Amino acid sequence: MPRPVHFEIHADDIGRAKKFYTQLFGWTFTASGDGGYQLISTGEGRGIDGGMIERRGPRPQGGQPVTSFVCTVDVPDLDQFLATAIAEGAATAVPKMPIPGVGWLAYITDTEGNILGMMEEDTSAA
Repeated sequence: MPRPVHFEIHADDIGRAKKFYTQLFGWTFTASGDGGYQLISTGEGRGIDGGMIERRGPRPQGGQPVTSFVCTVDVPDLDQFLATAIAEGAATAVPKMPIPGVGWLAYITDTEGNILGMMEEDTSAA
């Protein structure tokens, strides 16, 4: 079945966005080509890598995402990652909530106005 193989983050300020995602998840960035595109390495194991590009259109307004495709990142401690995200300039979009039998889920708005999901696996979540 088809699976996502790459994600892309659009940013008003590439430097600010790189700092945010490096501080939050420890992701690394590598320039690719001469157009300012950044390849994102999210680490080893389960998951996918992506890219970052300067936003080509208007920044989202009123907390609305640029697109309707939201990435959700698997994290080991949702509370810790939410605290780090807020400290790094994010805002809560949807507070932490249980997904029964699966885990804990929350959404933030990153420093670039994009919606990002974070989920901690926990089959006892209720």
